[in-house]
Amino acid sequence: MHKRLFVAFLIGVLLPQILLVTPPSVFAESEIDKLKTQIQDRGDRLAEIEAEIAKFENELTKVGGEKKTLQSAINKLEIERKKVNAEITRTENLITSTDLEINKLILEINRTEDDIAKTEAAIGAIIRAEYKAGNESLVELVLEHDRLSEVWSTFGAFENIRNTLSSKVSELGTFHDLLEEQRGTSLNKRKELSSLKNQYSGQSEVLVNNKQEQAKLLEVTKSEERTYQQLLAEQKTAQEQILKELRDFESKLQFYLDPSTVPVPGTQVFSWPLASFVVTQYFGGTEFAARNASVYGGRAYHPGVDLGAPRGTPILAPLTGTVRAIGNTDAVPGCYSWGKWTLIDHANGLSTLYAHQDVIGVSPGQKVNTGDIIGYVGNTGYSTGPHLHFTVYAKGGVTVRKFNEIKTVTSCGPATTPIAATDAYLDPMLYLPPE
Repeated sequence: MHKRLFVAFLIGVLLPQILLVTPPSVFAESEIDKLKTQIQDRGDRLAEIEAEIAKFENELTKVGGEKKTLQSAINKLEIERKKVNAEITRTENLITSTDLEINKLILEINRTEDDIAKTEAAIGAIIRAEYKAGNESLVELVLEHDRLSEVWSTFGAFENIRNTLSSKVSELGTFHDLLEEQRGTSLNKRKELSSLKNQYSGQSEVLVNNKQEQAKLLEVTKSEERTYQQLLAEQKTAQEQILKELRDFESKLQFYLDPSTVPVPGTQVFSWPLASFVVTQYFGGTEFAARNASVYGGRAYHPGVDLGAPRGTPILAPLTGTVRAIGNTDAVPGCYSWGKWTLIDHANGLSTLYAHQDVIGVSPGQKVNTGDIIGYVGNTGYSTGPHLHFTVYAKGGVTVRKFNEIKTVTSCGPATTPIAATDAYLDPMLYLPPE
């Protein structure tokens, strides 16, 4: 009799307890629902901001096509500032949205951990109860009861408990898998949040540079068109002189390119360093190009490709690598060259240069992964408009040197620049995906 009462206890008390564990797929807590609504609202706002950014980009395209005057330069800077402000607002919204998603994940993780604890406790209670009750054979059950119906009732109760136990053990495994998935998602979101905060910092610096550039432009030109045009002419002359001296110096450097040390041309080893761009100038005019006249013949000297994009556009590492050096030729007055640049070495025998940046987002010795933000598109150095200059070198043929080691006429003095023998320059298009 006492065993029948015990079975009744199991059925009446423990079984409902284990069955009441809430499945993870039906989370309905008000806090989670509230966070989901807030995340959706942020998504709607982001769509509005994207439309604003697109409008500013169209305006910049129009201004860029106008004759280069002082007024058009000022107008361009003002539109750029509005666009960067919109991008900062977008990043702020993404940061808030990611924060909300992390908070939602924390609630879901806590709920899943609570369900796991309840399930484990219920399973443990039933196992202990069955152990105390002992295991009875069908013959023992028959001898203990007066009626066959009572035998099957008691036997069925035990089987029901065991079947439920087996089901809940399986469900526990599902809970654990869900928990690991939620923790993994949370970790990825935290990495995303860290990246967004760095991006916010970089974009804010772009905005500061924009304001400083406008103030400097107005100060130097005194708002006079003649002075502005004279300034442009002087910059162009100085840049041509620097470029000539650099080409003469590099043409005398000796470097033999062993084809086995670099990827086979036509192999797509890099991804594009910008998510959206227009190729405004291709590789050409180097010694390499001269020896391949059918492909490069007639092109002006250009040891890389230019990718046109709005100021403040994130520059992405096209391949994992290590930052060898960074520099800023604008730090030396009159040195109209690369502006802010970064040189990255890759494990495949190639090195890459990113020039005319508005903000450099990495430091020497730093390791970067494919897709990491390494800087932001700018208009520094000698540049006729915001773009990224992208050069590919044979790694063994490029070094970093000071301009006064090349020639002192340029007055670039201590400014540094990558230097390579002409044979060390490679066409970036040979290693990039189709446009």
